[in-house]
Amino acid sequence: MSSSLIDINRCEVHYKRIQVVDSLSFSWEKGQHWAIIAESGSLQTAFVETIRGNSVILKGAISRDFAADYLEKEAETKQLASYRDLISYISQAYVFRNKSNLQNFYFQQRFNATESEESDTVTEYLNKISGQKSGKWTVGSVLELMKLTDLADKSLLKLSNGESRRLAIAGGLLRQPSLFIMDHPMTGLDVQTRLDFGGILKRISDSGIHVLMTTTADEIPEGITHVAELHSHGIRKIWTRDDFHFQSAGQLRKAWDWRDLNHLLPETRNNQDCLIDLRKVSIRYGEKRILQEVDWRVNAGEKWLLQGPNGSGKSTLISLLIGENPQAYSQEIYLFGKKRGTGESIWDIKRPVGFMAPELARFFPTNQTCRKVILSGLFDTMGLFKKPTESQEDAAKGWMKFFELSEDSDRLFSRLPLEKQRWALLARALIKQPALLVLDEASQGMDTIQRQLFKDTVTKVCERYSPALIFVSHYEEDVPEVIDRIIKLKEGQASLV
Repeated sequence: MSSSLIDINRCEVHYKRIQVVDSLSFSWEKGQHWAIIAESGSLQTAFVETIRGNSVILKGAISRDFAADYLEKEAETKQLASYRDLISYISQAYVFRNKSNLQNFYFQQRFNATESEESDTVTEYLNKISGQKSGKWTVGSVLELMKLTDLADKSLLKLSNGESRRLAIAGGLLRQPSLFIMDHPMTGLDVQTRLDFGGILKRISDSGIHVLMTTTADEIPEGITHVAELHSHGIRKIWTRDDFHFQSAGQLRKAWDWRDLNHLLPETRNNQDCLIDLRKVSIRYGEKRILQEVDWRVNAGEKWLLQGPNGSGKSTLISLLIGENPQAYSQEIYLFGKKRGTGESIWDIKRPVGFMAPELARFFPTNQTCRKVILSGLFDTMGLFKKPTESQEDAAKGWMKFFELSEDSDRLFSRLPLEKQRWALLARALIKQPALLVLDEASQGMDTIQRQLFKDTVTKVCERYSPALIFVSHYEEDVPEVIDRIIKLKEGQASLV
């Protein structure tokens, strides 16, 4: 019996109509659990899509012996089958659907308690998957493994980004795969869950599942047995996990032409003193307490880091600041000098705020191009629905030039590589020169070099003009040096550092 699971032999790989690897060779043997590192996140995604059969191979060949016995058995019973039946895949763009099996949630819906019935609870979602195939993993065991037991009755709409990531992994296990492929699975997880990830992988591999994941060179968890470095010519080097000592990625650095910021951003702003004033703010969804008597004041030009584990209330707190949470009207909240609920419109609240979070990418209509997404920031809408002025068009062109997106202007936003989506969303947040910039896990999913560039970009923006900044990240190395204040959330309570 062959020990080979997958064998890729000298393949020329094209993904999204672009040649990404000119000669890819890779062998995955039984007992091996792989981490794939690369300088480009898009290259990593193309690699896993090649294993899944979703790239175009113009030269070379791929064999998938892991599925041979299964396909032979299914052929005997004349059942339609594919090797894909034995693969679970967790992408960076995981999407949960509503009860009508349509992914038509809108961004604000997650903060509206009256609309939680539009989505399944965590248990309902997992039960639907569990009924499709029996095997070693059960709803109870995946809830326990991914620490979702306390969230079992929570609506999918109410999950934090990290909680959603854990749920996606749990759902992948319930499909009882032979191969479990994950594209940057630790992205969005809090510090403790990332520390626990090696134990999670050990439990998965002990159940007979083979794991392959993409990750960064500085985040190879225990449970991985082999590491491969990928580049555009193929696999550059392979290590065992114990022998892996990678240095070069951290030495590389990229920069924009920072002089262009002089034309894109004002040098000074006429800001009022206090932009945000929260007084004893408490938020509940049913019996679940999310925030408890939070006091927080943010003055013009201050640079804040918002910290807290997954589910601590960070997203809810941010939703109050950007005008998306209807419970703000029952609280003592002052934004830009106006108390919520005193006649101001949601557009009044949104106008001085630039907001970026990775999950925003899921909520734009599919017909929106890169250019339209950036321009939509001027109107605080999820997409462009009115004709911009000539000066607004010029501003969008300037930001696309700065972030090297000019050639992508008319490409559909949904088809852009993940890192380009992130830069387009940052341009969308900055195009209106906001008094308050809110960046919620904004560089999530970027590779090491891009994350360093994102950090440098935030620093340069804050040096050019001084917006108030609220920055959220689970990674200490991603936090810009300009940060000088910290607010920590734990179980809904806030403490200032």
